[in-house]
Amino acid sequence: MPQSLMRQRLIVGAASLISIAGCLGEAQAQVWRCTAQDGSTVFSDRPCPGKGNQMDERSLRGNAIEAPRLPSTTAVTERPAPAETPVTAPVNDCPGDQELRHMETRASSTTMGDKEVAFMRDEIRRARQCRKGQGRYTAADWAISREAQAAQSNLRGAAEARLRAEGMHSAADPQEGERIAQQRRAEERLSQRLKHEQDRAHGPRPQPCPPMPAGQTSNCR
Repeated sequence: MPQSLMRQRLIVGAASLISIAGCLGEAQAQVWRCTAQDGSTVFSDRPCPGKGNQMDERSLRGNAIEAPRLPSTTAVTERPAPAETPVTAPVNDCPGDQELRHMETRASSTTMGDKEVAFMRDEIRRARQCRKGQGRYTAADWAISREAQAAQSNLRGAAEARLRAEGMHSAADPQEGERIAQQRRAEERLSQRLKHEQDRAHGPRPQPCPPMPAGQTSNCR
């Protein structure tokens, strides 16, 4: 057989092989490699009538290498949402019912002066305000108040204890602090007015008599 004819048949067979391999995706066609009577190789989509064998599908895919499938880098891993921490309001520590009754009993005592009784009544009012949610008190704050209440029965230290308690209330409750400041200003004005009235009632103070020369008398008394 002339070489040109054999070369032509090989080209036709290769073209047929490429065409058949391109259709394997969905149809999955089968290809046979057959040997013709003249010894040439022919590719067919049907079984060979003579000598030949079925080709493996992998041999029709060229030199492609099947690589392992890697996990997608764009996949987003869902993370559980963090648990929300409940927001709790700050605790306002206030005297209980029993302590409040004890304060009322002490405020009605007849052994304390007017300032001491007024302070005890103010502490009762502040305790009730605390129980209604006014201010931000702690247990240490009311410990200062209890010490001041106990000091009102003593002759010494009652005024200093009242000042410490009022300072604590001013820090824990700004509204009560403003009330305490106004009360102090009113007391200061009252004290100045009483002093002025006393000075007017007694009149001007007598001036001391100057020394007189010997033999002279003075009308200064």
